[in-house]
Amino acid sequence: MQEGNEVNDEIVTAKPLGEAEKKESTFDKLRQSVSEEDDMPASALTLKTILGGDILYAEVLRKQLWLIVLVVFFTIIYVAFRYQCQQDMIAIDKLETELKDAKYKALSSSSTLTERCRESHVLEILKNNKDSLLKASDQPPYIINVPEE
Repeated sequence: MQEGNEVNDEIVTAKPLGEAEKKESTFDKLRQSVSEEDDMPASALTLKTILGGDILYAEVLRKQLWLIVLVVFFTIIYVAFRYQCQQDMIAIDKLETELKDAKYKALSSSSTLTERCRESHVLEILKNNKDSLLKASDQPPYIINVPEE
């Protein structure tokens, strides 16, 4: 207790400053202790300051604004190209499925046509059609040899 009174006595007994000197010394002390380039103290970085948007006023973010905009732009472009690529891959899969279906239909039609064009099948149809003038030949085919000149 005694020491506190002695300190107060010393302050009181000190040479009194004029009003102008007090203001100048106070402003000088504030200017020395605070500057605009000072970063935000780590203890002030809380979830409330981040969600409240106070962090957007930080000098570091203001200096890097164009870099942040560029990164966001490239991210949007990347997502858009990826989405377009996935849509193209879905379309390719759909077209490949349609191609397989078309190949199977063509193979089925080709086999049906081959079956209907066989000689035995044609002869059977001719026998069933009594009104047809076409008949199967009883004689074997002739081989005609043409001399080369």
